[in-house]
Formats: sequence, structure tokens, C-alpha cells
Amino acid sequence: MAKMIDAVAAGHICLDITPVFASGRVERVGDLLKPGKLVNTEPARISLGGPVANTGLALKRYGLRLAAAAGIGEDKFGHIARELLEEAGIGGAIRPVGGACTSYTVVLAPPGIDRIFLHCPGRNDEFQLDDIDFATVAAARLFHFGYPPLMRGVYENDGRLLTAIFERAKACDATTSLDLSLPDPDSASGKVDWAGILARTLPAVDIFMPSIEELYFMLERERYLELRRRHPDADLVELIPVEDYLRLAERAIALGCGLCVIKTARRGYYLRGGSPERLARFGGGAGAAAERWAHRQLWAHAYHVRAIASATGSGDSSIAGFLAAFLRELPPERCMCLANASGHHNLLALDALSGLPDWDGLVAFVDRMPRAEDPLLEGSEFRFDEQLQVYVGPRNGRAA
Repeated sequence: MAKMIDAVAAGHICLDITPVFASGRVERVGDLLKPGKLVNTEPARISLGGPVANTGLALKRYGLRLAAAAGIGEDKFGHIARELLEEAGIGGAIRPVGGACTSYTVVLAPPGIDRIFLHCPGRNDEFQLDDIDFATVAAARLFHFGYPPLMRGVYENDGRLLTAIFERAKACDATTSLDLSLPDPDSASGKVDWAGILARTLPAVDIFMPSIEELYFMLERERYLELRRRHPDADLVELIPVEDYLRLAERAIALGCGLCVIKTARRGYYLRGGSPERLARFGGGAGAAAERWAHRQLWAHAYHVRAIASATGSGDSSIAGFLAAFLRELPPERCMCLANASGHHNLLALDALSGLPDWDGLVAFVDRMPRAEDPLLEGSEFRFDEQLQVYVGPRNGRAA
């Protein structure tokens, strides 16, 4: 039977409040924010945040039929969130809960420095299985869930709720995808056994889409923390050697996911595919082309951005580009390039959506852009394929 919905975006949602700073570029946050100082701003931008909004609404912009599953309260922020969801045409299935606080984030993004987030988790911490309409999931080709480390009820009790969510979604014959967030090591989320949670959950996850730091922290916590201690102010994406990416992806595949698709910020995406037998269990979103992903090992470098307005939701937007291409049954290398293109356009605007083109515009961008090279891959066993326009790994098409 044909599926009536392309994707369900589920998980974390919040109301993002982003003041627009009137001042020019600053070097340090202390140059702008000081006790007792009045800082003039322009009108704030109010938008939805979290993967339900950032990934979900980007999927909708890319022409897909979308449903959503999330938790909000009946407070004033909840009314605003519901209004924004209904304006986007996806609010009907989300039921506000009386007495609950809607999650919100104040995003401080002065030009020239990285973002600062003031976050209230609110209803996300109380997310329940009943917040997902599994009849809707059964009508969908793909089920995407994001940010479990920011949802206490999802990760506590050894992550049993997260595992149950994905097992139920797989039972609905949906292709499943999982996005993470990086826990603070000193927080409750940072102290749980994420390696154990992933071991129980990944057999029901078809497309696993962590960042390299998230995957490193969750699978090799002490090694990651030691790297962070030795380089406290460094961008670890640039420091983590290629062999670590490969090793961590193989571990994720061994734990049971079908594809491990690692976000690497300015280095783009690294992809490792599982076995044909695992890919055969992908569900309703894979079409007839799942086996073209078997044992693939590819790296697509990100496109250069001259001026970044904000990185809010850039990873979420890139995931939307990947999933939209996947659901159109495009080949792996094309999915990765479109993911990078979507993340690129996200960086051009303060919010997560207004910089994104429509699908035809995204495809046209990829078609006209020159090859994106990664100097850190030069000298490795990866080689750039002029036809595919991505780097091909030494074990591409072969098991580990």
C-alpha cells in the first residue's frame, strides 16, 4: 500500500528567541555583554527550533509531505509554537499539555563569535511514547527522531523509551533515522551509558546521523574527554584523525544501524554503509535501491561559506537535505552533496529556514558548484572521484 506521508519529524522542539544585535563584529563576548551594560538590539526573531522544526520544516520546503510529533505546553510560548506549526501546516497532531512548560531557547549570536544558548527544556524532558501517533508513522515512509540527549524522559532508565520508540517505528514499516546532540559531560545526560543505549537502539535505526563529536563522546567517552582536555580551545573536527572517523563508524555499523552518516561541520559528511542484509530491512522509505548503499565508504567535503550569519540548526538542515535526497532515491554521493548544500544555505541566515532555497534551487546549487576538496584527506587512502564529486574510501563497496 502506498504511503500517504513522506516523513514524520519527532523529538525535541523549542521556541527560539534570537535578538538581532545592532553592533558590528566583536572578538569576545565580554566586549558586548557586561554587567550593567544596556545593549541595543533590533527586533528579535522568533522561530521554532529543534529537529522537529529545523529538519521537519526544511523537509517540507524541499517538497515532502510532513507530519510532526513533539511535546508542548498550554502556556504562552506553547500557543506561539502551535501557531507557528499550524502556519506551516504540521501542527494538528501535536497536543498541548496543561500545566507543562513549553521549551524555549534564547539564542545569543553576536556577529563574529559562536552562539550562546539559554535553554529551558520544559516539556521535552517529559516526552512520552503517547506523544507519537504511530498510526501516522505507519502511513509514513520515514520516521526521524532528534536530540534524545536533550530529553530527560527519553534517555533516563537506560534509554528504554528511545529504544521503544524506534522499535515501534520499525514495526510500522518506516525507514528510521536518528540525530543526536552533544551532552555536557557534567550533566545528567552526559553521565548516562550512551554506548549501552546505542547498542540497544541502533538495531532499529536505519540511518544514524550523529556528529563526529557526539559519536566519539558516546562510544569512546574517556578518549574523547582526554582529547578535549589536551585541546580545550581547538576545533576537534580538524584534529580528529581520519582513522578515528573510520573506526567509530565501523563500531556504529557493528551495533546494528544500516547507515552511519557522520556530520563533520566544515569537513562535510562521512558515510559508511552496512551489509546488504541489513539494508534489506530499511522499510518504506528505501524504495528498490537500498542495496546501492551496501558497504559504501564516501566522504563529501562541505561547500565554502564566505560569511556565516548564524549556525543555528545547520546540522538539522543538512540532515533534511540528505533525507530529502534519500527519499527521492538518489545515489549516496548525491545525497551527501545535497546535505552539504542544505547546511551551506542554512549558514546564510540568522534562523534555520529563511536561507534555504526550494528543492530545485538546492539541486541547481550543487550542479554549478566546483569540487569541494578536503586538504586533511590528501595523503590518506581516500581519493577524489571526478564523476561522483566525492572522496571514495579504501573499503568502498567492501565489508570491514
